[in-house]
Amino acid sequence: MSQQGYVAAPPYSQAQPGMGGYQGGFGTGLAQPLHGHYGGPPQAFTAPTTGKGLLLFISVVRMRQGLEQLQQVCTHQIVLLHFTSYRNCLASGPMQSPPLPASSVAQQPFQTPPPSAMGQPQMPPVLQSPHMSPHMSPQMSPPQSPPANMQMAGQPMSGPPMSGPPIAGPPMTGMGRPFPGPPAPGARGFQQPGPGVVGPPGYPQQAGMPGAFPGAPGGLAGPPQKKLDPDSIPSITQVIEDDQGKQGGTVYKTNVRGQVPPLVTTDFTVQDQGNASPRFIRCTTYSLPCTADLAKQCQVPLASIIKPFASLQKNETPLYVVNHGETGPIRCNRCKAYMCPYMQFIDGGRRYQCGFCNCVNEVPVFYFQHLDHMGQRVDFYERPELSLGSYEFVATLDYCKNNKPPNPPAYIFMIDVSYNNIKSGLVKLICDELKTLLENLPSEEGMESSAIKVGFVTYNKVLHFYNVKSALAQPQMMVVSDTAEMFVPLLDGFLNNVTCQLSHDPVPLLSSLLDQIPDMFADTNESETVFVPVIQAGVEAFKAAECSGKLFIFHSSMPTAEAPGKLKNRDDKKLVNTEKEKTLFQPQKGVYEQLSKDCVAQGCCVDLFLFPSQYMDIATMADVPSHTGGSVYKYNNFQVETDGEHFLRDLRKDVRKSIGFDAIMRVRTSTGFRATEFFGAIHMNNTTDVEMAAVDCDKAITVEFKHDDALSEETGALMQCALLYTTINGQRRLRIHNLSLNCSLQLSELFKSCETDSLINFFSKSACRAILNQPLKNVREILVNQTAHMLACYRKNCASPSAASQLILPDAMKVFPVYVNSLMKTAPLVGSTELSTDDRAHQRLAIMGMGVEDTQLLLYPRLTPLHNMDVSSEALPAPVRCSEERLTDSGMFLLENGHSMFLWLGQASPPDLIQSIFNLPSLAHLQGNMCALPELDNPLSIKVRSIINGLIEKRPNSMKLQIVRQKDKPEMLFRQFLVEDKGLHGGASYMDFLCYVHREIRQLLT
Repeated sequence: MSQQGYVAAPPYSQAQPGMGGYQGGFGTGLAQPLHGHYGGPPQAFTAPTTGKGLLLFISVVRMRQGLEQLQQVCTHQIVLLHFTSYRNCLASGPMQSPPLPASSVAQQPFQTPPPSAMGQPQMPPVLQSPHMSPHMSPQMSPPQSPPANMQMAGQPMSGPPMSGPPIAGPPMTGMGRPFPGPPAPGARGFQQPGPGVVGPPGYPQQAGMPGAFPGAPGGLAGPPQKKLDPDSIPSITQVIEDDQGKQGGTVYKTNVRGQVPPLVTTDFTVQDQGNASPRFIRCTTYSLPCTADLAKQCQVPLASIIKPFASLQKNETPLYVVNHGETGPIRCNRCKAYMCPYMQFIDGGRRYQCGFCNCVNEVPVFYFQHLDHMGQRVDFYERPELSLGSYEFVATLDYCKNNKPPNPPAYIFMIDVSYNNIKSGLVKLICDELKTLLENLPSEEGMESSAIKVGFVTYNKVLHFYNVKSALAQPQMMVVSDTAEMFVPLLDGFLNNVTCQLSHDPVPLLSSLLDQIPDMFADTNESETVFVPVIQAGVEAFKAAECSGKLFIFHSSMPTAEAPGKLKNRDDKKLVNTEKEKTLFQPQKGVYEQLSKDCVAQGCCVDLFLFPSQYMDIATMADVPSHTGGSVYKYNNFQVETDGEHFLRDLRKDVRKSIGFDAIMRVRTSTGFRATEFFGAIHMNNTTDVEMAAVDCDKAITVEFKHDDALSEETGALMQCALLYTTINGQRRLRIHNLSLNCSLQLSELFKSCETDSLINFFSKSACRAILNQPLKNVREILVNQTAHMLACYRKNCASPSAASQLILPDAMKVFPVYVNSLMKTAPLVGSTELSTDDRAHQRLAIMGMGVEDTQLLLYPRLTPLHNMDVSSEALPAPVRCSEERLTDSGMFLLENGHSMFLWLGQASPPDLIQSIFNLPSLAHLQGNMCALPELDNPLSIKVRSIINGLIEKRPNSMKLQIVRQKDKPEMLFRQFLVEDKGLHGGASYMDFLCYVHREIRQLLT
């Protein structure tokens, strides 16, 4: 394996004609045909210059059904996957249905043309597969894949069959032909009439038998086919393990231009030597194509995922702060880039040439320093801005609003005290937690106490503000009932410095207030709430205090009271899998749109904690958090006993995380390319400035680049991310991250330098933005088309000539198809009426702010066996592939994806294992609603709890542990995270998807 592990070729580099001309790779609709770059004259293959390709041998055998079905079956085929021999046949999926008897073949209306015509209509003969079974006569269909209830390898499957019909063969509805050429007649998705299991609208009907490829006969006589070993196809867990073995525990030095960093899953230490740490910036490829034509040809998107406030490891040096006094940071006169390692000093050190725009600037007198015999400044290693990739400048008043230094930010806790929240115990839980939480507010390093001020609001139909000025004997409550024109009824005493109160007062007013709030509303019957006025009140409070800050809103129902922002239920499952499905994800405009702008202008970030028992219209309610750098946490059917600790862990993490306020970011690049698209929890008033009311250590902004001129292999490509923000102490600073990339005229260099994890992050965000404007079918189609185009480009330009039946993947992208397939099975993209609209909208918004490691884990959950681990070892057990085949009846497995966590117990789990973990004699005694493990004093229990707590602490979000037994009903929820298997709500298995992508690649290359 090459150094970059399973890093990959990135996504939509340019708005292609095939993407509807949409800015981020997706459009408002496919108004024009999908044209690729393979329709031109054929080019000779060139031998690969670098890297290895992974060869998967796939032979494709096509078939026809009756003439009346000919038009629709043209996108279907039986796919036989071969590795080194042509004897193994693909098992088509994890459905548990016995094969139909051989006699059922005769019941299907096949009319087979002569052998020469086998295949899709109007397809060139070169697409025929030469590898037909010797038992296959011209008048017979190809051999059937092994029945769907058979495993590819490993343990026999157990557990109830998955609910709902499976998606077999081609992955998703709507993944039609890729860009080049007109579609074959009638090729519109995968709908196919005929015998079989009927799926929900928008999903293909299964022909012959459940789990079979559409168009396949129910079963054919003939010798049994050997099952394909799934270990033969690329494995994410293996790639992660290999990279950890190769680069784990090493020091990664950033002094080489365009070097590919270790994977996000690898444990390594970064030493900044002139380029930003990969914790701050990762790229889809570290070698950009020199020309726009090359970029268009390879279809690899050129993008960076920037996490400006990323957390560093304890053994890594925090960012240095540079203070040039009243002069402020030194910048290029022309392009305004900040002083960095890419500035070239000339003329004895009196001038410097900007690395971004080549402008020659005078060096200020105070900054002058002589050059050594190498042309390098004598003070090179004394100045962070000359020798490091990341650092901070103290900003002058010119960078502050109204040329005044900012005040420290404030936190306002806004609690919904309607009937549901009081009766569930939520209000008391929040108030009790805040007493201790307020003692641990974040503070600047080296400061004893936090400078953050705190205020409290409760609300239902009206808003209650609390005056907790230390001079008062008791807290005072002031009520605002006119929610149409929101204002803050008090200025002095609303926002207070908590640390002073807690340290000076024997019974602080804050503690007294938090004790009183649950009692004050104990007898309330008010169930209606407002929402927009609550945020408006926060904005007004920050305006009055002339500060930025964050609102923590705890809300449980749709705002139905008469007030601005009142919502009505618009959930409609009939829209799923229709052209109008996109409206379910679109926020309602008007007051919410203006509210986002007001929040960003004031530096007011909104974090939303939701406790819904029914539809809330999260697409609209979460619109403000999603544009202000905020987060949305959701706890369905909240119960204090089972969900309380999960919620409190989230709240603690959220309050304590490192954060910057009132931020504005700009990405500058050297000549030849520029930033064109931005994805994240951001707001943009123009095309260059990314505005965020706040940005924390978990938020990432994905930036896409395009060429506007040719790039040079000699000078490479440079980028600088500059973030202006206010610290939690109220200091205005500039955080600078610099990165240098290679440029190449060789596509093989680009593919070798790709990073799969960054690529799928870009794909995920592009798709999640696109579903606001396009039908899901189109979005999924684009995902597959782009995947096929990238891999076809590699095959055509970088691989040695080989048989068409071989699928050749670049080493850095060999697991990319797993991620794409998994992405199409996520809640926003899967199009199922069984999933709640709010859950889908919530995940869509969450993905938009994710960093590379978050999307990687979401799309490929970690499945870890715990039953056979060495309890004396400090090392975590090695994860296994995310498939049902890896589960064992006597095993115990932990699955987590950063948002959900399951402990799965096989039905034959040994009694001593159950005794050690649960202190119960057998699995039958286990209660179904347990959400935490008992604290037992034995090595296995201690080790398992340590692993679980370590993962919960490590991830940005807390995760609620769900314990599931094999064959119990809750196991269905667990199974949807086994992403290499067929999707519970639709979607292909990894094996099927790989076959399908290979067929698309072959069509592109002919």
